[in-house]
Amino acid sequence: MRVLSVVGTRPQLIKAAALSPAIRKTHHETLVDTGQHWDDELAGAFFRELDLPRPDHILGVGGGSHAEQTAGMLRALEPIARTVAPDAVLVYGDTNSTLAGALVAAKLGLPVAHIEAGLRSHDRAMPEEVNRLVTDHLSRWLFAPTRTAVQNLAAEGMHDGVHLVGDLMRDLAAWIAPTVVDPAILDPIGERLRAAGASVDLRGGRYVFATVHRQANRTPEALARLASVLAEVTAGGLAVVFAVHPGTRTALADAGVALPDGVALVDPFGYRTSLALQLHSAAVVTDSGGIQREANWLGVPCLVLRERTEWVEALATAGGRVTLVGLDPDRTRDAIRGLGPLDDAAARVRSRVEGLDLRPDGAATAIAAILGGDATRG
Repeated sequence: MRVLSVVGTRPQLIKAAALSPAIRKTHHETLVDTGQHWDDELAGAFFRELDLPRPDHILGVGGGSHAEQTAGMLRALEPIARTVAPDAVLVYGDTNSTLAGALVAAKLGLPVAHIEAGLRSHDRAMPEEVNRLVTDHLSRWLFAPTRTAVQNLAAEGMHDGVHLVGDLMRDLAAWIAPTVVDPAILDPIGERLRAAGASVDLRGGRYVFATVHRQANRTPEALARLASVLAEVTAGGLAVVFAVHPGTRTALADAGVALPDGVALVDPFGYRTSLALQLHSAAVVTDSGGIQREANWLGVPCLVLRERTEWVEALATAGGRVTLVGLDPDRTRDAIRGLGPLDDAAARVRSRVEGLDLRPDGAATAIAAILGGDATRG
């Protein structure tokens, strides 16, 4: 089976790193990177770190408005899809790259396979929600990560081609997590921070790991509230390692928003380093859907800087560890206090690390098998 896989962002590269080896065992894959996040920090390091095959095509379409970016991807993807003439165009998640891949395929009469189908925040003000809805309704294969996702698809009249396969990101996290349990893995990170002029205590439980990238959290008003939220974290005696997306860094500078003392701004980390910083932290503060799940699987408290999440299972299965705080300092303060005394933080982290038992979902094997079975029948 000929598969044209379209990626463009760091989360999509993570999922592709889990799925691509299984696809390539039995299928021929052409990998296209749209360039939505293409630079060495945001994407290039992931190819090296996760042994992901280099893309067959890098389109270099990044920046601009949603319409400009998507239009550029459509123009660049169409001739590739015509040339490859794949049996399936495989797209991941809910980005502009996802939408562009699905639209090109649909216009050319090529079947679409959607990884993470059926997720819904029920908030169409989110660009990601629009991308999910359109992509699902154009797809032949709907690979759902959760039972709720299957139910969402059924509620919209989609039953054929729906497969509950589990979460690719859990597969990868289960593979990588055992390699980051030794706290010594944080030593080079501490050196990197010191070289950048930030001295952060990276002993277990003494810091919070933060990421913010969503468009809604990058307005001047939202960033001012983010500063107040992070002030509540540092007031509790915790430093913040803030792996700042380039777009967020630019937005902070443009808005003239100063973050509180105790927040160390650093460029994004690779996947393994990000997982290590989560595992050994007191908590994670993020608006990322992927990091919500990773923190949950690792047993790390997670404060989600959103009012809604499409990953409802992360809330339901976390036993209160995953909390929606939006950009509300009061809710953040309550969540930080709920972590427990700082003096007990190291023991809590040791217990978490020693008890870590993360099992894969087997999503990659299931997806490759389903595609292969359909190709045989077709």
